[in-house]
Amino acid sequence: MSQTLEQVRWTIHDVEGLPENDWIRYEILDGELFMTRSPHRRHQQACGKIFSQLDMWSESSHLGVTIFAPGLIFSEVDSVIPDVVWVTHERLEQIEDEAGHLTGAPELVVEVLSPGKQNERRDKQAKLKLYSITGVQEYWIVNYFIKQVEIYRREQAQLVQVTTLLETDEITSPLLPEFSAVVRLLFP
Repeated sequence: MSQTLEQVRWTIHDVEGLPENDWIRYEILDGELFMTRSPHRRHQQACGKIFSQLDMWSESSHLGVTIFAPGLIFSEVDSVIPDVVWVTHERLEQIEDEAGHLTGAPELVVEVLSPGKQNERRDKQAKLKLYSITGVQEYWIVNYFIKQVEIYRREQAQLVQVTTLLETDEITSPLLPEFSAVVRLLFP
């Protein structure tokens, strides 16, 4: 007699029951649970530099806010913690819940790659797909190992790669009027 086991689909309610640990992040993508350890120092430094560049521009433009490692809860089976996001004030009012989580797509999401093929696949495939179907307008994948940034922008209802910037290039965005930073400033 053979039995077929259904794939276990994790939800945000399942994650609430897992032990709290400051060194582990839990993310769910299409019902699949991902656990990541506290990232490398250089990863965190890159996140801090990206946050700093976006936050300085945001403070001077008054167009929105930069948020470090927010919880994005798109559904019971899609809950992620991107490294940095930027969201307009208007959009933030629409998507922030009482717990401070975002329940809809911010305009810009930034992920800094962690070492390992599984991490790269998650950010470049699973998260790209999730951010695309949920309405993120722009997605930056930052690789501090080779000092480059892949830029994806919404075109015809999906995120498509529009450019890859190297460390001497300047990063700009139609979402962020008058924002610019030399890519090397994003790396430790």
